[in-house]
Amino acid sequence: MDGVAPFLEEGEEALAAIVARPRGWTQTHAGSIHIGAHQQGKSHAAADGSGFPLASPMALVVTQRRLLSFSIGSPIGLGMGGAVKELVGAVGLEEVDSIDFKRLLAGKVVKLTVRGGEEIKLEVNAAADVKGLIAAFEGSRATA
Repeated sequence: MDGVAPFLEEGEEALAAIVARPRGWTQTHAGSIHIGAHQQGKSHAAADGSGFPLASPMALVVTQRRLLSFSIGSPIGLGMGGAVKELVGAVGLEEVDSIDFKRLLAGKVVKLTVRGGEEIKLEVNAAADVKGLIAAFEGSRATA
């Protein structure tokens, strides 16, 4: 979360972050090119329709005010690393309808709903602290 500071508003701080990619990235790179590309396309279309663009790889960050997506360099080991390149998307927490996840084989699928749009699906590795991200989101929304 170190590299996000220049992109935050005055008084804002990063509370939780995970490294993610649009759903289907792993399938595309594991040989199921058509299925993975279709899933990635659905994730990008849902994100674009909600006004919350994605990057791949990306950092998904919760602050006390906003949900942010950052383009990052390639992560190394357990989703760590990957320097922040640029802010890709930002939305106020009041515009985020839900953040949820489910376990999937060796990882997790994170499901976002923003501005009443279609569900945006992201994939993260098994070590990603999605519960911490959700707790930060829910705690910040409750106090806003």
